Amino acid sequence: MISFTCDYTEGAHPAILEALLQTNMDQQPGYGADVYTEHAKALIKEACACPRADVFFLVGGTQTNSTIIASLLHDVEGAVAAETGHIAVHEAGAVEYTGHKVLTLPQHQGKMEAGELKAYLERFYADGSFDHMVFPGLVYLSFPTEYGTLYSKAELKAIQAVCREYKLPLFIDGARLGYGLMSPACDISLADLATLCDVFTIGGTKVGALCGEAVVFTGGAPRHFFTTVKQHGALLAKGRLLGIQFETLFTDGLYLKIAQGAIERAMELRQLFIGKGYELFLDSPTNQQFVLLTPVAAAALEGKVAYEVWERLPDGRSVTRFATSWATTTEQIAALAALLP
Repeated sequence: MISFTCDYTEGAHPAILEALLQTNMDQQPGYGADVYTEHAKALIKEACACPRADVFFLVGGTQTNSTIIASLLHDVEGAVAAETGHIAVHEAGAVEYTGHKVLTLPQHQGKMEAGELKAYLERFYADGSFDHMVFPGLVYLSFPTEYGTLYSKAELKAIQAVCREYKLPLFIDGARLGYGLMSPACDISLADLATLCDVFTIGGTKVGALCGEAVVFTGGAPRHFFTTVKQHGALLAKGRLLGIQFETLFTDGLYLKIAQGAIERAMELRQLFIGKGYELFLDSPTNQQFVLLTPVAAAALEGKVAYEVWERLPDGRSVTRFATSWATTTEQIAALAALLP
């Protein structure tokens, strides 16, 4: 069985496993106070060209999103997201579980539009009874989006301008950040990203790590953030596990190098489908490719290739997602090509 279901089906990049093995017997303090974590933080600040940033490492994406949002919002505030945003759809109500509503706006191939965000905020404050409503307290975006699409620098600047006008923090979820940055359609760098938002994450789980997400507060963290992390069950006693992984990923540009490989395989995958006459559901320039599969094609792949079905259409075709990862090989793409009718 070849799997294109997601970008975390494999364990971890061999360099990470080797680093964990080599440091295994080194005694270090816990909770991220170890030398590896401190070095990883310094490497990330350098890569982001943001020396004033505060960097933290949390165990997983859902815990990270809900913890960041809880730390930034007042009790009466919610998070504004596109209706397809990860926190609104695929996190089992984790944000709501912390007591904060997700306030959704229309999505456009996974993206939020600055004009619609501004119109929403104008309508909210024009309502004479807004004191009886959940206040918009921050704006959440993901990069790439759940549809593999990317915000341009201009789009991010426009959203940032609206956030600044209404004094709302802008949070960018980078669970698949490496795959976004290495896309040929991307016009921002990691250093650019640090100037375009108040906090963003660097996903490790989906980009070569066993687990873990880095959180970067570009202008400094909220008060007591470390304690909030522990309160939300996202703090590891053996914090070195995360520090060593991110130290490895941000040494010699490994994070972006392995993300580049995933993008190259995704473009091969894209051309494979186009070349065989399959219709793409949308134009994704990242590692998630969405294709319309016929029942005949699905039957040919059954039991041999794993992928995700996102939607079944009235004409019998299915909207499917094929995801590449840092570990996807050209041989796997070739095997898929041999099976596709």
